Amino acid sequence: MARKPAAVAVPNIPELTEAQELQAYRSMLLIRRFEEKAGQMYGMGLIGGFCHLYIGQEAVVTGITMATIEGDAQITGYRDHGHMLVMGLDPKGVMAELTGRSGGLSKGKGGSMHMFSNEHRFYGGNGIVGAQVPLGTGLAFAAKYRGENTVSLAYFGDGAANQGQVYEAFNMAKLWSLPVVYIIENNKYAMGTSIERASATTDLSLRGASFGIPGEQVDGMDVRLVLEASERAIEHARSGKGPYILEMLTYRYRGHSMSDPAKYRSKDEVTKYRAERDPIEQVKARIIERQFGTEESLKAIEAEVRAIVNEAADFATSNPEPEASELWTDITVAA
Repeated sequence: MARKPAAVAVPNIPELTEAQELQAYRSMLLIRRFEEKAGQMYGMGLIGGFCHLYIGQEAVVTGITMATIEGDAQITGYRDHGHMLVMGLDPKGVMAELTGRSGGLSKGKGGSMHMFSNEHRFYGGNGIVGAQVPLGTGLAFAAKYRGENTVSLAYFGDGAANQGQVYEAFNMAKLWSLPVVYIIENNKYAMGTSIERASATTDLSLRGASFGIPGEQVDGMDVRLVLEASERAIEHARSGKGPYILEMLTYRYRGHSMSDPAKYRSKDEVTKYRAERDPIEQVKARIIERQFGTEESLKAIEAEVRAIVNEAADFATSNPEPEASELWTDITVAA
């Protein structure tokens, strides 16, 4: 008698409400269209220096930010435009910073890699690989020291996960039970080297095990799973249980930066992710299937987002450059 095949375990995927699905769709679409426009402007010579796009990874910061409360701090590396947009920073200020204009978030002096907003509790935009991890740990230390009920969210990539300062930060965070969630955005290639060639252990969620820091891998292409895991991790940190690690398995469609031809991976691989795993298309399909919206209503959101991005681009090209006197502002001088 033939044996029945073993039952395939179906993951318990959480369902988002109508408001959450629409919020996620709009936020991710804003990031995608903004980054596409930034790529175009870089190609036209309107953006100088380095420029790292977030296209493909939109579900990560969107789902995590949906799990936060007002006052929670976020800090990341140089792939930072999407983080700012989801946190509510003005797209005009973000784009103007990319073009080096006075209306930029850092008055045109920071560029793509160095933007921040103390008002929105966003602390960069840091150009040194892995440097944001101890800084994010410091934000958590400040929150605990002041008796605040806030959490620090420190994002870094699979390449930065091999930096020594990361583990010094892990040790201190666990030792002092700091309210910090470490988000490893594992997009498989770091600056261009695959994780298999650079990391002895490729399950980065286990990197805190020796310190007693819990961690988990999450499908970073599905905003539902990102939100669910983020709520769990943030609650862990906020309730006084100390740090938590979330490894977001995600994928960037473009090169590491605009100067990267990305010849280290096949076109078929990128095409497969776009066709089968795109985070925005997944949400769009669910919205229509669950009748939360129609093709027409989603086109209206698309038109609204494109208008916002075009306005930001117009502002970023017409806004004046900083005055020469700005060279001497915001500088700390040792006596």
